[in-house]
Amino acid sequence: MTAPDPTPPNDPSHSLSDLRTQIDSLDQRLLDLLNQRARVAEQVGEVKKREGTPFFRPDRVAQVIAKMQQSNSGPLKDLHVSAIWREIMSACLALESPQRVAVLGPEGTFCEQAAVEYFGGAADLIYCASFDEVFHATAAGSAQYGVVGVENSTEGVVTRSLDLFLHSPAHVVGEVSLLVRHHLLRTVNSLDGVEAVLAHPQALAQCQTWLSKHLPNAERRAVSSNAEGARLAAENPAWAALSGDRAATRFGLHIVAHAVQDDSYNRTRFAVICLPQTLAMPPATGRDCTSLVVSVPNRPGAVHDLLVPLKANKVSMTRFESRPARTGQWEYYFYIDLDGHPSQPNVAAALAELRTLCAFYKVLGAYPVTA
Repeated sequence: MTAPDPTPPNDPSHSLSDLRTQIDSLDQRLLDLLNQRARVAEQVGEVKKREGTPFFRPDRVAQVIAKMQQSNSGPLKDLHVSAIWREIMSACLALESPQRVAVLGPEGTFCEQAAVEYFGGAADLIYCASFDEVFHATAAGSAQYGVVGVENSTEGVVTRSLDLFLHSPAHVVGEVSLLVRHHLLRTVNSLDGVEAVLAHPQALAQCQTWLSKHLPNAERRAVSSNAEGARLAAENPAWAALSGDRAATRFGLHIVAHAVQDDSYNRTRFAVICLPQTLAMPPATGRDCTSLVVSVPNRPGAVHDLLVPLKANKVSMTRFESRPARTGQWEYYFYIDLDGHPSQPNVAAALAELRTLCAFYKVLGAYPVTA
């Protein structure tokens, strides 16, 4: 029999001690229910083992969170409901089968933050020195999933990631759009005496106006990741780093200046990748993106012809980037994002027509679009 709900906490007759007693009681009930959920999740894991179905289903996670948000009557905000249930599901999934996820290291990167936002805090993170290593770990199976940066709202695409997608067997199954705030971190809580600022090249570019104004004489030194810059800055008081809150906490650094990026709405988009045998293309949700890379014969009008099937089938193109094919013949690969999913008839028809026009054609993935 379910215990009756305690007296509403806004009852003016309650003392602080009474309210804390109520919270302690509710916490215990929550823990009991969470353990009940965990035991059911373990049974689900056994069924998945017998059936050979994937343990991690991002579409299922999204469905559960959406259902909880729809039934939420407050005062919790939907954003907080999402965060709480993602962590609950992550912890339960870890009982079924811990998810190994490759990210750019060391600890404290925005890539790590994106992975935690997508998989929850119970994921088993594998830290890599570069996006090349993230792709390799995912393709080799030492990690089930990888998270890589693909685009920044200020500096554009992450070209190395695009190049790696070209020949990798991994495909995209999800994305995370992260609001990126770069702080100036240092062992000394002052701007005085900064000889060098260390960060990933994209972060240095995203903060160039602030750096030119406040630290015009400091060397700008590119490193493999912002967290690596923070790790190095922790070893030298004359150095500073551009990184986030996680790196400041991880390496015990002062935030000397907050949010120094030139664009206050600076966002980075991360792709979640895996082998098709780990997780097949997610089903359509109604808000999806299809990513592909193509090349066309080097002839007049070839690029224009790529757009014709899209227009004819009323498919919107949301991104179009070119990268040199490195053949020495002035040929290019084109990276295209389309609004929709290949299971939709109009998208399927556009892709079929598009393929006939291409010398090279590869679907990189189809996945739900983040809000």
